[in-house]
Amino acid sequence: MKTKDKILSKALELFNDKGYNNVTTRHIAAELHISAGNLHYHFKHSEDIVQFLFSELTLKMDTLLNRMKKKENKTLEDLYQFTYSTSEIFYAYRFIFINFIDILNQNPGIESQYEGINFSRKEEFQLIFSDLQKNHIFQKDLPQFIIEGLVEQIFIIADNWLTHNRLILKLNPEEAIRHYTLLQMNLFYPLLNKEQQRLYEQHYIQ
Repeated sequence: MKTKDKILSKALELFNDKGYNNVTTRHIAAELHISAGNLHYHFKHSEDIVQFLFSELTLKMDTLLNRMKKKENKTLEDLYQFTYSTSEIFYAYRFIFINFIDILNQNPGIESQYEGINFSRKEEFQLIFSDLQKNHIFQKDLPQFIIEGLVEQIFIIADNWLTHNRLILKLNPEEAIRHYTLLQMNLFYPLLNKEQQRLYEQHYIQ
């Protein structure tokens, strides 16, 4: 593994374990047994590392969304797997969500990038939900305000469940990903047609 990749991997581990505000480039260098100068050759500031990690997160979500959008006959299981995979990715970069306000305050570039992503993601999710209607997974005659509200609810949960778990439930990684995936999936239940609701109850309700 190249030094740059080692720095990113160790930084992600430390940010996740100790918190964004408790880790400096010197801590990362010490953990890797390299000099601070060697680390600064690749990343001048910790903000540069965070920007790179945020871009990694965005790229992984782009890949996941594109894969979901390309599925012609989307199923309830596709929706579950997409939601589960999203939770896995978010957990892998959990410090970003837990320390989001501090990160935005210190990284203005991420804030503007996030605003753009937030706008485009809403459109992408609405397209996915439209396909689910066409594929007879969702009910056909859903009001637009319900779809738009659903997207907003998903974003609120997705951006905040890691903080909720850390403060309230304190579930281990596997349990947390499974629990919050199902919590988000439950938002879809009222929108499913009767047959899909029965399938949901059989396969996802424990």
